[in-house]
Amino acid sequence: MSNIVLAEAAAQTINLNKGLAAIGYGLGAIGPGIGVGLIFAAVINGTARQPEAQSKLQGIGYATFVLTEVLALIGIVIYFIASA
Repeated sequence: MSNIVLAEAAAQTINLNKGLAAIGYGLGAIGPGIGVGLIFAAVINGTARQPEAQSKLQGIGYATFVLTEVLALIGIVIYFIASA
């Protein structure tokens, strides 16, 4: 009888860990989302102020976009590790 109760408690713990991992990833994805918005807002603002610098601003914008998205990718890898 006690083995059944322990198995049910272990199953509930696994489900709880997966749920917490999903919530953690969702909260962790907020930062890169805001960061990407700020990056491209700055690129648009800079291009509007100085149109001749558009190519330089776009290059810098895409480079920082990639660095910001790496954080989201690391977060999803950690989510899969935590939910396993």
